[in-house]
Amino acid sequence: MEVPRRKSLPHKIPLWVDPQREIYFISINCEIRGRSQLALPDISHQLFETVRHRQEKFLWWPHLFLLMPDHLHALFSFPPSGKPLKSVVSKWKEWTAKEIGIVWQRDFFEHRLRHDESRQEKANYILQNPVRKQLVSKSEDWPYVYFGDGQRPQFPR
Repeated sequence: MEVPRRKSLPHKIPLWVDPQREIYFISINCEIRGRSQLALPDISHQLFETVRHRQEKFLWWPHLFLLMPDHLHALFSFPPSGKPLKSVVSKWKEWTAKEIGIVWQRDFFEHRLRHDESRQEKANYILQNPVRKQLVSKSEDWPYVYFGDGQRPQFPR
C-alpha cells in the first residue's frame, strides 16, 4: 500500500499584489514535533542572526519572528528583490538546515493578510502562543522573539 504524500502548497503571488506593501503570516514546522529544537538559547541566537542578516540584505522585513519549541510563526513583508517569497523562505530553510542542523518539514504555510484582517490581532495571536502553550504566564516573558525594529509591532487597527 502506497503512503499518501502531502501536496505541495502553492506560494505564487498574484500579479496584481504588490509584495512590498503586504504582510504575510508564515508558519514553519520542524520535522519532529513535540521536542524542543528551536526555543533554545544557542539555536535561537543563530536563527535570529540569520533573520537579521536577511533583513539587512533587504530580502525581507521581519515585523515579528517568534520561535516555539518545534515551530515558528512570523509576520514578514518582502521588499522588491526580484526573488519570489517561496524562494526567499525556502533558501532560508535550506541554509538553516545545513548550517544549524534544523530539520524542517517540507514546505511552509503562508497567508497574505488582507486589508480586512487586523494585523495587530494576528501579531497578538502569535505573541500569545507561548502563553496558550503554558510556556510562560505573560507573552512579554517569552525570550524567543525577534522584532525587525526592536519593539513589538504597532499596526493600525
